Amino acid sequence: QPLTPEFKGAVAALLPQVSAPRANFRPQGIANLLWATAKLVDHGQPLTPEFKGAVAALLPQVSAQRANFKPQEVANLLWAMAKLVDHGQELTPEFKEAVAALLPQVSAQRANYKPQEIANLLWATAKLVDYGQEWTAVLKEVVAALLLHVNISKDHFIPQHIANVLWAIAKLVDHGQERTPVLKEAVAALLLHVNTSKDQFIPLHTAIVLWAIAKLVDHGQERTPVLKETVAALLLHVNARKNQFRTQSQGIANVLWALGKLGEFVELNLVKSTLDSLVHVISERPRISQQHALMSLWGVMACSARLFLNSNAEKNGLLEKLIDDLFTHLENKSPENIEDQSIIAMAASWLGRACPATPHYPTTISNFQSTFRNQLQSRIPSLKIEEEKSLNALSPVDLLLPDHNIVIEVQGPSHYVGGDFQTRNGSTLLKIALLQKLGFEVIEIPANKLVNKDSMERVIDQIQAKLNIPPEGRGSVSLKRGGADEEWQSSDDYQLTAEEHLEEQTGAPKKKKKRT
Repeated sequence: QPLTPEFKGAVAALLPQVSAPRANFRPQGIANLLWATAKLVDHGQPLTPEFKGAVAALLPQVSAQRANFKPQEVANLLWAMAKLVDHGQELTPEFKEAVAALLPQVSAQRANYKPQEIANLLWATAKLVDYGQEWTAVLKEVVAALLLHVNISKDHFIPQHIANVLWAIAKLVDHGQERTPVLKEAVAALLLHVNTSKDQFIPLHTAIVLWAIAKLVDHGQERTPVLKETVAALLLHVNARKNQFRTQSQGIANVLWALGKLGEFVELNLVKSTLDSLVHVISERPRISQQHALMSLWGVMACSARLFLNSNAEKNGLLEKLIDDLFTHLENKSPENIEDQSIIAMAASWLGRACPATPHYPTTISNFQSTFRNQLQSRIPSLKIEEEKSLNALSPVDLLLPDHNIVIEVQGPSHYVGGDFQTRNGSTLLKIALLQKLGFEVIEIPANKLVNKDSMERVIDQIQAKLNIPPEGRGSVSLKRGGADEEWQSSDDYQLTAEEHLEEQTGAPKKKKKRT
């Protein structure tokens, strides 16, 4: 139904009746009215003062009659409140009180919810938490109860439910939800259903699931065969239906971000084909929101870094142009978020352009990094080492050897997909590629190579040899792999530059680098 002037006039005429002093609605009426206001706002009805007044009048009645709402009404109310917040409704004390009044009803009636209501409730709780709802013990109990029923009702979820529940789980984990056995079981069950029903997913749902998977992987989701199969199947689905993404800037942004975030977890050929499918589509959309532009820009850069670090990958001029176009779209923006500022700074560095602003990065020094730096300096007192140095407005590097034009990055598990110390994620690949484009040689040291004194000594031996600094009173060292009998064949094994890491994984020949 188009929102004609007559339609809007009828709505405007009814709203004062909702907030009239003597208006006293029954539970079903309260639930229907809040659901209706949220639905209208979701379809373009402005959140006018009259609308806000009607919502404000209904909220105390939600709190007063909380014990009388049926399960469907509780689900509809929380969905409506989350949707209103998504469109600008403030989390007033009355609003928070109404949410707090409804949450215990969710737990009390948890056995009576249908699959759609479970999905809506999880989506609503995640959305509310994302907008600042307190992460209380009651809310945690509600989430735990709903996750348990995800496992019970999983066979009855339609694609939209699967997408919403995975989005909600990923968003809640992003806000501190523990990855409990029940949560892991729910994710595993839903991934199986993604595989079996992927052909029924519309583009937006496909993109949401890919975003959720990438977010969960970023928080330690295990790299199971089912996970890899699911990602590959969804990306092939994107490629097959690329034309359906033409009106989905949010969907494109989610897919590009997820593709970049998953890094080396995705087969290189699948990365190339997905980029080929989406680059033309996004290039044809002159108008794109700032958020979607930032997500797309980061995703394209992370994927381009993967190609850049692969010696066999040809340079893609379309990707470079897209990075340039997105950067131009964003360079006059002034985001306050440090993450968004960092994306713009990385794009400027990638393109060799002036950075509009220098982000103020927080510095964190891990115990591995601190211990290694001290040991390296102790072994080579004359070596100049700078720590947490920001180069060209990029995020700080762990260690810089300025006299040798070398950066040393001590890579903890967060740099790898699933923390496996082998499969680098997109953030790691992008940082390495940007440093190489600036002319630095990058030595990556997985933190699991620094777990004891002997292994750390072997790493330092190899760096010392690379720097061509003679050892003081030390003989040659036979390097062993983790105590096994197999000898390391090369003194470069601990000095994994991006190309060398790739060679170890794929057998691809590495590029010869000239010393500068």
